[in-house]
Amino acid sequence: MSTPTPQRQRTAVVVGGGLAGITAALRLAEAGVRTTLLEARPRLGGLAFSFKRGDLTVDNGQHVYLRCCTAYRGLIDRLGAQHLVDLQDRLDVPVLGLAADGTRSLGRLRRAALPVPLHLAGSLATYRHLGPADRLRVVRGALALKGLDLDDPALDDLSFGEWLRRHGQTPATIEAVWDLVGVATLNATADRTSMALAAKVFQTGLLSDPGAADIGIARAPLGEIHHDRARAELERAGVRVLLRTRAAELKAAEPHAVRLESGELLTADTVVLAGAQDTAAALLPPGAIPGQQRLADFGTAPILNVHVIYDRPMIRRPFFAAIGSPVQFVFDRTRHSGLAVPGAQYLAVSQSAAEDEIDLPVAELRERYLPELARLLPAARGAQVLDFFVTRERTATFDPAPGTARLRPGARTDVPGILLAGSWTATGWPATMEGAVRSGHAAADAALAGTGRLPVDRADGRWPR
Repeated sequence: MSTPTPQRQRTAVVVGGGLAGITAALRLAEAGVRTTLLEARPRLGGLAFSFKRGDLTVDNGQHVYLRCCTAYRGLIDRLGAQHLVDLQDRLDVPVLGLAADGTRSLGRLRRAALPVPLHLAGSLATYRHLGPADRLRVVRGALALKGLDLDDPALDDLSFGEWLRRHGQTPATIEAVWDLVGVATLNATADRTSMALAAKVFQTGLLSDPGAADIGIARAPLGEIHHDRARAELERAGVRVLLRTRAAELKAAEPHAVRLESGELLTADTVVLAGAQDTAAALLPPGAIPGQQRLADFGTAPILNVHVIYDRPMIRRPFFAAIGSPVQFVFDRTRHSGLAVPGAQYLAVSQSAAEDEIDLPVAELRERYLPELARLLPAARGAQVLDFFVTRERTATFDPAPGTARLRPGARTDVPGILLAGSWTATGWPATMEGAVRSGHAAADAALAGTGRLPVDRADGRWPR
């Protein structure tokens, strides 16, 4: 009686240790694939990470998620990090308006426990930054947005700004509502944003479910979640994690071969390129995806973060938004950072679509933002600034301009076993943590298809259980 030949264990190499790579590597390992994860930097987390500045723990930028971000929430669950994040019970965004004469006014965008679209009706009816006619315009614009077909390819050829003007929106409504939300989530102003992406954001976040836009924020440094917890779970799942390790070349073969800068050669049945689009483009074999040369036209957009430590408290809320000022969103980072100065408060100013400021010297940014914060926050006028520094992500997201959709490749390439992941791939979502995690799931699903190891239905986007 012959003995059955044992089946060879499948292997995978995931290039890139951001959220997409973490997700893909975990999923593959859980399905029994022997997986190696390569990350060129000394830490995991991609563009959502922390670093030390003396005794201070600093997130490179303020990252938030929404209740509708089910894939990212599933990753948080999988990492056992639920206690390291906070999620609002109900959407509540304080919006501080600054008039030309320096007058301050506070408005609120918050939801009620009512069905869509009534959940926001009460908030809009009393929104102090718009008059009655403009409030009605916003309602009409929202209803028109809700009726759009997200699968209509024509939406990607139109800018969000043009669509808003066609539907009666004014500069006031664009500043106080549409760009207030859109710039923070899409990293571009309405005139520079694909209507397809804007429609996805507003339909999913504000017009799908009453609680979809409730805001989640890390209550611990991002590195504790995206590096410490992620690395522990990856290694527990059997993933070999190689930090400070850069892939220099990918050779398509059976199996594929990934050559490291050190000269070491890793072979694998599956290779997932889960880094930025320029990294993937440099490693992809010629002709791996249709129109591969177009990846060179896939632009990026920057995000600037201004960090200020005052000797006294400035705000009592976790965050607020501003209009009528260069300041966009301000977050209290005191608790997260381990700030040890009694009575001091650490504020992070998050500035999306920062093309005009991303390369300005720190001294110039200080001269620009400290007076603006003093205009918005009276307590800052007599306060001492204990520290002021800046973090810059010049390639924080892909450029969400009209025409973006045709540049975004799917997870599969034309080379069997070579897959793509990253928030820049064709997830249908903008460049967010949610899009990154969804892309990791898509790459893992494609790698596992036909192996009999694909998890059961994940229609809710959460981690398979």
